[in-house]
Amino acid sequence: MAVGYLVYLATAVVFVIWFHRVASNASVWAADLQGRKPGWAIGGWFVPIGNLWIPRQIAVDVWRASRRDPYAADGARELTLLNSWWACFVLGLILDRLSTGLYRRAETLDALSTAATWSLAGYAFIVAAGVLALLFVRRLTSMQHTKATGMLSAAK
Repeated sequence: MAVGYLVYLATAVVFVIWFHRVASNASVWAADLQGRKPGWAIGGWFVPIGNLWIPRQIAVDVWRASRRDPYAADGARELTLLNSWWACFVLGLILDRLSTGLYRRAETLDALSTAATWSLAGYAFIVAAGVLALLFVRRLTSMQHTKATGMLSAAK
């Protein structure tokens, strides 16, 4: 179990470093579209309650700045991947907190079974969030790479 937590922690650290980097890039391409400074890409995860929406807002701003035309309106379903990732992540966190409370109060086998069911549901959402986060990272990294290399070739 300790190895699992270490892998989770290492993954979270690498993700937050990546998130800060893409936010820094976005602030170069479309600073006026960024609702927060790049430092919030790190700090936003540590704000109690605010961590349920601040990182998502930053991700949306970064996504928009990373498009070919940052000022264009969002396309139909353009933010579906981002919103799906975030919804699964937040639902997983909420269900984890719920199941933890249920475990602490459980005094019967039925109560433990209910807590385990909610815990499994939470883990299912966290796993889905992990897969969607991987897809989100790949897509946003690709968008930023395309934008950066396009800018370099235009500068030549």
